[in-house]
Amino acid sequence: MSAWTAWMHTVAQAQQAQQAQAAAFATALAPGLPTAALPLHVFPRIPPDTLQSLQQQYLNDCAQLAREGWTEDAAQALHALNARLLTQLAEAVQADAKTRARIRFGVDQWVAASAPGNFMAFNRDAQRKAIETQGRSVAQGLHNLLHDLGRGQVSLTDESQFEVGRNVATSAGAVVYENELFQLLEYQPLTDQVHARPLLLVPPCINKFYILDLQPGNSLIRYALSQGQRVFVISWRNPPADPADADYASLADKTWDDYVEQAVIRAITVTREIAATRTKKGDGQASDHDDGEGWGQINALGFCVGGTLLGTALAVLAARGQHPVASLTLLTTFLDFSDTGVLDVFIDEAAVRLREQQFAQGGVMPGRELAATFSFLRPTELVWNYVARNYLKGETPPPFDLLYWNGDSTNLPGPWYAWYLRNTYLENNLVQPGRLTVCGQPIDLRSLDLPAYIYGSREDHIVPVASAYASTQVLSGPRRFVLGASGHIAGVINPPEKKKRGHWIRADGQLPTRFDDWLAGAQEQTGSWWPDWAAWLQHHAGPLVPAPKKYGKGRYKVIEPAPGRYVRQSA
Repeated sequence: MSAWTAWMHTVAQAQQAQQAQAAAFATALAPGLPTAALPLHVFPRIPPDTLQSLQQQYLNDCAQLAREGWTEDAAQALHALNARLLTQLAEAVQADAKTRARIRFGVDQWVAASAPGNFMAFNRDAQRKAIETQGRSVAQGLHNLLHDLGRGQVSLTDESQFEVGRNVATSAGAVVYENELFQLLEYQPLTDQVHARPLLLVPPCINKFYILDLQPGNSLIRYALSQGQRVFVISWRNPPADPADADYASLADKTWDDYVEQAVIRAITVTREIAATRTKKGDGQASDHDDGEGWGQINALGFCVGGTLLGTALAVLAARGQHPVASLTLLTTFLDFSDTGVLDVFIDEAAVRLREQQFAQGGVMPGRELAATFSFLRPTELVWNYVARNYLKGETPPPFDLLYWNGDSTNLPGPWYAWYLRNTYLENNLVQPGRLTVCGQPIDLRSLDLPAYIYGSREDHIVPVASAYASTQVLSGPRRFVLGASGHIAGVINPPEKKKRGHWIRADGQLPTRFDDWLAGAQEQTGSWWPDWAAWLQHHAGPLVPAPKKYGKGRYKVIEPAPGRYVRQSA
């Protein structure tokens, strides 16, 4: 496909998406009025003089390349020439912001997919290996391709080298509670004494929880245990995608409200009943809110959408006059969805309405579809790099625990997913005081007047760092923001022992409105941000008490050893 053909295809796709969006708005705003009677957004166009200039420069460059003759590097040079032209055309487009972003995204995808190294005819390393192995690498590459076609995704690591509970998710613990949405795991303390307030971790429900417990050397759970924390974590149920499965019907209609009430709030309650100190009025412990039930507070951490769910749950509880959480940690989390980064190209009224119609009667959103979307946000790194290695060179990717977890996707209830798209990514309702009613309560995130530790990753392509920082302007209590290096996952999973990737803090504690202004006054620190968080958390974790000798308490008995069976369910 030539650069000009690719360009026209990209523009046509953007126009079709734009027309569909306009038609959807027309139907919503003026039922019965022909959509042609309503004005559309300005269609993508490029000023004629700019277009002529770029075309002439492209032809001149092509002529120069032709005069140089065909060499082994000519394919790469032609690809670079086409990529430059497409990028220049994308930058010259006159259209609304979303259409421009979609065109740039389409260009990026074409540039990544059409790289010469993705094709055997132009990949010298793959050709050399085929000769050296007398064709065995080609045969193995075809075997790898057929294997991945059967499983529906590109292999990023040698998955045969990992097993949940054997060499990932290995921290000792037990399942002490479960319902149809989640299991609650309690972990074995690593210290003789633990802080009186337990720590509940709420991981993202679009992934398995063991990103927080990969292996002993990079486990955030194990690190927290080593700091004297008593740790509990939610392990999400993986709804089956097959309607013939016996559990499909009971999970396919679950909503955001269900996940807030029956999962996050329920996990908070159970954690308090198992681990928190019982208080009585007049016993000198009035500093702990007890909601009238007499149970002390806990600390809570939310990661990614787990943090969004946790923030929603705490706002619901606050509306009920309950304050069971003493401190809140948010890791790469959206509360304010004003800037969703590159993911915005996938979201508009037509796309969201399509999902709402798709899941109006229930259903399940396949986790692999979401995983593919996230992979194509970084197409060269997470797609085409592995296409060349796995299929052209016939290589087996090396074992890497993080990429094994990345491929272990989780399905989502369709109604939950549709609600999430509209009220966060599309309309940003969650951050608007009183705009949403969740679990019967009008919610206001500004009511969360508690100490908060807010972390963002500098190169995050899923939760842009400025959006993670925006939570500092939403919450009301004392707040600390810390910036980490790297991306959405690698920035978070950064154990101190590795002595990698620094972090940034502001010694003056100021939280200006804009992230860039915060960064201008921040100081870079060497190594992991984990010790900074651990020191902050200790101030909110209560006194040290003897570590418990067994899991659970009272009616909460051990159901099975950690990591439990829910995390082993495949999408």
